[in-house]
Amino acid sequence: MNININDIKNGMTVIIDGKLCLIEEFQHVKPGKGSAFMKMKLRNLRTGSLVEETYNTNIKIERARVEKSKMQYLYSDGDNYVFMNNETYEQLEIPKSKLEDQIKFLKENMEIDISTYEGEIIGITLPEKVEYEVIETTDATKGNTTNNATKDATIETGYTLRVPLFISQGEHIIVSTLDGKYVSRA
Repeated sequence: MNININDIKNGMTVIIDGKLCLIEEFQHVKPGKGSAFMKMKLRNLRTGSLVEETYNTNIKIERARVEKSKMQYLYSDGDNYVFMNNETYEQLEIPKSKLEDQIKFLKENMEIDISTYEGEIIGITLPEKVEYEVIETTDATKGNTTNNATKDATIETGYTLRVPLFISQGEHIIVSTLDGKYVSRA
């Protein structure tokens, strides 16, 4: 389906120059002289690269129909991660290369959304905030009582982040999967 470039929105998936792209940001520019144009930051969903492009406002672009399906993460099998559709019990293997930075937040039985375009897996969407167990923390440095003092903590997935000094091993914390930062105690 073709849409006018003036009708785009952030987060929309489109096909531009044969590439499947996510519009991360756009800006309509109307200079004093000359015709208006659209500046866009596009993320190629196949390669992950981010490019900035400029387009005339009189063109039409193709909107891509991306389907999302809820699945449950089961386990990792070497370089593949296995997910299951809870309705059909069908299992799906996704290569490690397709998951990039999201691997550090995956834990067994987690519910996620898998995005596909014409049968091709283009990525997964994790819950925004997830509870994890702290499996290891460093000791607080004696005398470190500055505002917002933090220390390193490793969660059950192996990811290490900064947490407040009062968090100890065995506690459960909430972590943002968007930026990998500590949110609160569970």
